[in-house]
Amino acid sequence: MKKNFLIDMDGVLVHGARAIPGADKFLQTLKDQKRKFAILTNNSKYTTRDLAHRLNEAGLEVGETDIFTSALATAKFLQRQNPNGTAYVIGELGLTEAIHSHGYIQTELNPDFVVLGETGTYSLDQITIAIRLIEKGARFIATNPDPSGPSESGTVPATGAMAALIEKATGKHAFFVGKPNPLMMRTALNHFDMHSENTYMVGDRMDTDVLSGISAGMDTILVLTGSTNEKDIDRYPYRPMHIRKSVAHIDLNEFK
Repeated sequence: MKKNFLIDMDGVLVHGARAIPGADKFLQTLKDQKRKFAILTNNSKYTTRDLAHRLNEAGLEVGETDIFTSALATAKFLQRQNPNGTAYVIGELGLTEAIHSHGYIQTELNPDFVVLGETGTYSLDQITIAIRLIEKGARFIATNPDPSGPSESGTVPATGAMAALIEKATGKHAFFVGKPNPLMMRTALNHFDMHSENTYMVGDRMDTDVLSGISAGMDTILVLTGSTNEKDIDRYPYRPMHIRKSVAHIDLNEFK
């Protein structure tokens, strides 16, 4: 059987609104060889339709059904834990829509969960409500542990940083669903009907993509077009199975 591919998005296929050179040919070769592939991202802000549009505008032909986000993984996790439950949600449309689509009601009235995701408009009022609900017994879930993210004007706080604030105030630890939690990978594998033994994880980060791939039992390919350069690799006690300059340097004939 030919190997399948789970592929991180930012730093692997695109930088912002620009496609990484060769990413279009890499995806087309996957299609030509009739391999299963899917795009994974820890970003919970956007719906799969929004992300597909962004990739299409960058010249990459990807459908919304080919994308899996930490918001979807979180929604599936909630549904398995407590079907048709309730949640107080801090996040954007990508997260709120995913949670609604899995049968959840979003409310401030004694919710089963407090769910924290990515947003550009974190407010002290929302954080205060979350803290008080967790103190009353709501379980604390976060989409991903990334502490910061980039913006056009510089670094901005992300889910991990805001989760740390809530953890400090409540003394309760969040459960992070997204990478590097192998739960994200296994949920994606099940969603796309792939098997870990027959799938490569392609990413640009050692501490999320490679770690989660290894933890889920997959072979891993690190590309050097994003957050990691070659001298960083030795800082970690684990290694990717393969290292390539970019997805353009992945010869699919090697990965069967």
